[in-house]
Amino acid sequence: MVPGQYRGVAVAPAGPGLDRGLSAEALRAHFTGREAYRRTRFIVVRAAAATALVRVVKASEEPLFSPIVAVDVLAGPDDCAFVHEPAADTAVPSALAEVARERAPSARAVVVQGRYEHVSFIVEPRPVRIRVREVVPPTPAKLFDQASRVLATAEDLPPVQLVPELVELPDLAAAHPAAHYLLPCRGSGTAIAGAAASYLDERPERQSWTLLGCARSQQIHHWFYGEDAPAVDLCPLRTAALHGDDLLLTKCCLREDGLEQGDGWVSVPWGSSLDQVRQALGVLARQREPSWARV
Repeated sequence: MVPGQYRGVAVAPAGPGLDRGLSAEALRAHFTGREAYRRTRFIVVRAAAATALVRVVKASEEPLFSPIVAVDVLAGPDDCAFVHEPAADTAVPSALAEVARERAPSARAVVVQGRYEHVSFIVEPRPVRIRVREVVPPTPAKLFDQASRVLATAEDLPPVQLVPELVELPDLAAAHPAAHYLLPCRGSGTAIAGAAASYLDERPERQSWTLLGCARSQQIHHWFYGEDAPAVDLCPLRTAALHGDDLLLTKCCLREDGLEQGDGWVSVPWGSSLDQVRQALGVLARQREPSWARV
C-alpha cells in the first residue's frame, strides 16, 4: 500500500499526550477530535527514534480544517521504520520499495523522507519481481537499463523489483567451443578469446564458422550465402524460462514492432523504445493485480 499523493501525508512530532509511547490506544486518544487539514489522510508520528503511521478520517473534507473522527493505526513503532534517503523520489512506488528493501528489510511499514524532503510511505513492501533477460555485450544491458529508467519516474506503476538475467556471449561461446565465430554485428564489441571472429553485418567472405546468433541472424546468413550455418541460438526469448512467481521481460528481433506476450512474460522488439518498455512493464504489472493498493 502506498498513498496516491504524498501531499496527503503529514508529519507530526509526538507532543504532550504521547510522551509515554506510541501505542495504538494512545495514538487514537491523541488524534481523535483534533483538527486536521482537509488534504491530510495519513500522519507520520515521530518520537525520538520511534515512528508510527496512522490513517485519519475527518468529519468533512470541505472546510480548510476539520476534526478527526476516526484513527486507524497502520503501523506502530515495533514494525515501522523511518528512512532519510535524499535521492529517492517518494512519488514513485518502485523507489519506495527499493528503499524499504535496502534500508529497512524487516519493517512492515517504511516511511521515507526523500527528494525535495517530501515524505511518503509503503506498507507491506512486496514489489512485483520482474526478471529482465537479455544478451550482453554490449553493456550496459540496454533493456535492463531502459526498464530501470522507466521505473525511476513511473508514478502509475506498482512497486517493481527488476532482476537482471544476462546471457554473456563469451560464456555461451565457451559452452560451444569453435575456432571461428560469426557474430551478428561488430557493434556489440564482442571478442571471443582464443577464436577468430567475423561479423554478419559486414557480409564477410564465407568461411567455416559457427554462428553465435538468433533466428534472424540465421535468416540473414541464408540470404547472404544460400545456406544455414552451424549455430548457437542466443535469443533471450526462445531460451528463457519462467521462475516461480517472477515475471519475465525480454526481447526478440523477430518482432519488429509492438509487444508479444504470454502468461507471465512480455517480449519487446530488439530496438525497443522507452515507451514500448513502459507498455511492457504495465502489461506485466496487470498480470499480478491486485498486488498493491494506491490509497
